[in-house]
Amino acid sequence: MPSGNDVAACSSNESKIEIEHMEIRHLRSFIVVAEELHFSNAARILYVTQPTLTHQIKQLEVDVGAQLLVRTSRKVELTEAGREFLIRSRQILASIDDAADAAARVSRGERGKLAVGFTGTATYELLPKITRRFRKECPDVELVLRGEMLTPALSEALVHRELDVAFLRPPIIAPELEVRVLRSERLGVLVPEWHPLADHRRIDLSLLATEPFVAHPARAGGAMFTVMLQSCLASGFRPNVVQEATETSVIVSLVAAGLGVAVLPMSVGAMQVVGAVLRPLSATTPGIELAVAWRQGDISTVRRRFIEIVDRTLAEEDSPSIDVEGDQLAADHRCDVCEARERHNGGAVLVVGHHRHRRA
Repeated sequence: MPSGNDVAACSSNESKIEIEHMEIRHLRSFIVVAEELHFSNAARILYVTQPTLTHQIKQLEVDVGAQLLVRTSRKVELTEAGREFLIRSRQILASIDDAADAAARVSRGERGKLAVGFTGTATYELLPKITRRFRKECPDVELVLRGEMLTPALSEALVHRELDVAFLRPPIIAPELEVRVLRSERLGVLVPEWHPLADHRRIDLSLLATEPFVAHPARAGGAMFTVMLQSCLASGFRPNVVQEATETSVIVSLVAAGLGVAVLPMSVGAMQVVGAVLRPLSATTPGIELAVAWRQGDISTVRRRFIEIVDRTLAEEDSPSIDVEGDQLAADHRCDVCEARERHNGGAVLVVGHHRHRRA
């Protein structure tokens, strides 16, 4: 013979089973009836017949195990249990609607989280444009940016799911990754503002043979160091690297401090720095590629939305660092103020970028 506890447990289990079979449409029907307190009006609003609605409410009361409405020929009233159930039903449906909306927004790439890593030389021009547009179009996506990182570290972080997307420099040796080359950038040389080469419109790499270099670490295996080294060797010399720095911004600061010169992509010229001048290398110097990468098989809608924004941004931008001949890159781009001042006298360079201001 079952004990009292067994009977209670069975009753509880039966109640759970009944509630599990409760239909959401019955909750919606109950809410409309409770608000109208009139079955005919409620049936018309719900586009069902009155007998169908009556059956739904009776079934709901069976599932709940309590009378929710008092029905007479003249009126409909909520019981005390019905008033409490109405409050909870509204909360349940609101939660369901929120969940459905959240799922739909995630499926459209409008909600979620995205971790993006980047190499330092992609920071100053392209990345700000993309992140501004992504935040504008997807304000509810949590965008986590990680940098500056070199390509080997970025590849490893992607493979280990620490990043979802990365901007890096080929070659990328990781079969698990999907890699898309975005563009090829021309290289320039960054020199202190007082350096004799600062007044050159463009610089031949061979002129740097006796110069001290500031560079990314060779041991880290970054693409920027490899391209710089290969270019120097092709010009007949091995660069004398006197200072290494992982972050591009630090390299720029060290050059401005007079510690040496640096070979960097021309896109770094978007960074305004006092004390250094970026000049394009001759057209015969190879460029360096910038790519975006993600894990193969990644079906994340947020990731796909981000890549779409990358593609649109690249299609719309008009940057002098992209696929432009050396002569055009070498143009000084001095503004009218500079030209007017230089007609009177020369002076020290104040700001570094794609053009220079001179002190009158």
